[in-house]
Amino acid sequence: MSKKREYSANKIVAIIMLLTMVFYTLLNIVSNSSVFAVTQTRESYSDKINNYSGYKELVDALKASHPNWNFTFLYTGLDWNQVLKNETTAIHGRNVVPASRSSAWKCASCGETPHGGSDWRCASEAAVAYYMDPRNWINESYIFEFENLSFNGEIQTVEGVQKIIADMHYMDNPTYIDTSGNTVTMSKSYAQVIVDAAREAGISPYHLASRIRQEQGAGSSPGSTATGTYSGYTGYYNYMNIGATGSTDREVIVNGLEYAKNRGWTSPEISIKEGAKSLANNYIKDGQDTLYLQKFDVDYTDGELYWYQYMQNLSAAVTEGAQVRSTYSNLGLLNSSIEFVIPVYENMPKTASAEPVDASLVTHNITSTGDDVSIRNAPAGSLITSVNKGDKMLRIELAENTVSGRYWDKVVLSDGTKGYMARDYIQLIDLYTNCNDSMVTNTSVNLRNGPGTSGTSIITTLSEGQIVTRIEKNMYNLDGYVWDRITLPDGRGGYIAQEFLSAQGSTNPNTGTVTTSEIVRVICKSGLKVRVEPGTDKSVLTFVEKNTLLTRTKANASNADGYIWDKIITPDGLEGYVARGDSTEQYIEVVNSSGEGSSTPTGNDNMKIENSSLICIPATTVDSIKATYSDTKITNKNGEVVNSGNVGTGYKVTISDKEYIVVKLGDTNGDGKINSGDLFYTQKYLLKQIEFDDILIKACDVNKDNKINSGDLFYIQKYLLKQIEFNI
Repeated sequence: MSKKREYSANKIVAIIMLLTMVFYTLLNIVSNSSVFAVTQTRESYSDKINNYSGYKELVDALKASHPNWNFTFLYTGLDWNQVLKNETTAIHGRNVVPASRSSAWKCASCGETPHGGSDWRCASEAAVAYYMDPRNWINESYIFEFENLSFNGEIQTVEGVQKIIADMHYMDNPTYIDTSGNTVTMSKSYAQVIVDAAREAGISPYHLASRIRQEQGAGSSPGSTATGTYSGYTGYYNYMNIGATGSTDREVIVNGLEYAKNRGWTSPEISIKEGAKSLANNYIKDGQDTLYLQKFDVDYTDGELYWYQYMQNLSAAVTEGAQVRSTYSNLGLLNSSIEFVIPVYENMPKTASAEPVDASLVTHNITSTGDDVSIRNAPAGSLITSVNKGDKMLRIELAENTVSGRYWDKVVLSDGTKGYMARDYIQLIDLYTNCNDSMVTNTSVNLRNGPGTSGTSIITTLSEGQIVTRIEKNMYNLDGYVWDRITLPDGRGGYIAQEFLSAQGSTNPNTGTVTTSEIVRVICKSGLKVRVEPGTDKSVLTFVEKNTLLTRTKANASNADGYIWDKIITPDGLEGYVARGDSTEQYIEVVNSSGEGSSTPTGNDNMKIENSSLICIPATTVDSIKATYSDTKITNKNGEVVNSGNVGTGYKVTISDKEYIVVKLGDTNGDGKINSGDLFYTQKYLLKQIEFDDILIKACDVNKDNKINSGDLFYIQKYLLKQIEFNI
C-alpha cells in the first residue's frame, strides 16, 4: 500500500474506489512531452500578492502587529472553482459538518445521510467555500491554521504542551493498561512523551498535542481508541485515530483499534510516537505542512491533489489553529519568529466567501392559498405588494427560523419582484417546464437559485462546456439578462443567463465562434478515471461510470502511457483528462443530436492493468490474456515461458516490452487455482503465522476494501461454495 492511504474515512473510500476501477489496456504509443503540469511555487511576501484581491491588506495588518512573523505564499496555480468542485461534488463526504448545523451548511444532495459517523453530514458548497477561503482566516484569532508545522525547539516546549493538554485530565496520571489488563506506569509525563515524539519526527509538538486533543477530546476520559479497555482490544492505543474509518461509530472505533493492533501499538507512548512519524512522513514532509493543507490537499508536491486530507471535519484546521495560538499567547511567545504558509488560488471571488446564511436555497414552483397575502421586503418587514389565491411564483429560500411567530420564505413573483411571504399561505406545485433542451455552457457562469443577479444566491459556478438540461426559457428579463432555468445531472437546478447557454454546433454569442466541444458517452464497462493531467500515474480527480455523458473540449490532447487522452468536463463541472483508448475510442463514444452513440460498447471485466500488476479473475488463462493483449509473453514463477493453462499470482506477463506481475484474485498460494489451499494460506496470514508480499496482499483482497481481514476469508469461502464470483 502506498503512503498515506490508511488515513481518514475520506481516504479509505477514495482508495477503495481507486482499486475497483478498471485501468485498461496499455498501448504502445509514444508519449508526448507533458504541457499540463500543475505549476506551484512558494514565494516570500512581494508585490505579486497585489494581483490577488483581499490578501495584502490582511497580511499587512498582521505584519504591523507582529514584525517577527514571516509570510510565505503558496501560489497553487489551481482554479478556485475547480478546487471547490473537487472538495464537494467530486467526492461527497470529503468535508463534513456536525449534524446539528442548519441545512445551509449541509450538502443539498446528501441531506441528512451520515458521513464519517452518525453525528456528521456532508458539507454544502457554501460551507466549504467559507472555510477554504484563506482570506476569512488571515487574522489575529485564526492565522495559526497556516503555521508551518516543522519542529522549532526554541519556542516549542514541554511547558507549552502541558498548557494544551491541561484540561485533558486522562493525561494527568501517566498510567495505562497493557495487553494483559495490568496497570503500568510510564517513565515520563504525557507532555514529555509528546515533545519527544515530535522532536524525533521533526514536527511541532504543539501541533501534535492539538491533533491528539482534536481526536480524543478534553475531560476525564479519552475516546474509545485511547482507553486501552475497548472490548477485544485491551492494551491497544490509537491516539491519532489513524485508520479509524467507517459509517458507524463502532466501525470507526474497531477499524482504528485494528490498525493499532496490527502494528503493535501497545502503549500510549508507542501510539503517539508512531502517529507522529506517520503525520510527519505522510503529510508535513510531503508538502502538507500546515493545518490548512492537511485539511485541503492543494499542494502538489507528492503529485496528488485532494485525496490525502487528514480530517473530514470542515472546521478542524481552524479549531486546532486557534488552540495553538492560545498556547503561544499564554507562553508569551506570540511575537516570536513564526512562519505562515498561505495558499492563493486563481480566479478567486473579489471578496472573501461568506458564511452560509440560515436559510435553505431552493427553486420551487409554488402558489398562494389565500387572497391579499402580503409580500414584504424582509421577514415580517414592510409591505411591498400582495398576491391572491392561485397566483403562481417561485420560492428561492426556505427560512430556518421564525420571525414574529412565522416562517418567512423568500419568493419571486411573475414580474421578477422579490420579497418574503409567510409559509402559512404557500403551497408547493408541480415543476413548471416549457422546454427540454440539452445545452452546454459557453463560459464559466454562476448558477443561481432564482432569476436575476440581485436578490438571489449562487448555488455553484458552472464550468465552460458543462452539460445542462434547459427546462424553462424566456420567463424572466431581469438585471439586463433573459434568465433560463436548468437542471444538472445530480438533481440540482436553478437559473442562468440565457446568453451563456449554447446548443452543440451553434455560434457562441460571446465570441462569435462555433461551439467545437462535443458530447461523449462513457462505454467502458467499468467506467473511467478522470485525472488532473494526462498519464496513468497522475492524480485522480474523480470517477465516472458507464453511460455518463461528458463534454469533450479537446480530443487527442495528449499521448501518454499507451493511451490517447481527451480533455473533458464531467456533469459536475470538473475539468480533467480521460484515457479514451487508442484512435478507435474503445472507452467512449460520440453522442449525436438525437442522443444516439456512434460505436459498440467495449471493455474488459475480466482483467485490468494497474501500475505494474495485471489483476485478473480466477478463470484467467494464458489463452485469455493473449486474446486480450497482443505481443505477449508469459512466464511462471520459475521464469519458464508458458503457452497454455492457468496463470497464477506471481506469474509475469510482458506486453510490448513492458512487464507486469499477475495478481489472480483469491490465489494466495500462487498455484493458479482457488481452493482450500488459498483459504488455508489466508487463515495463516491473519494469524500472523506467515507474511504476504504486496502482490499476495492484492490477490487476497478479494472484497476490495483495501485491507486483509475476516471479510476476505468469508468471500473466499463463499466463492468455493459457488455463492459469489470475484470480479474486477
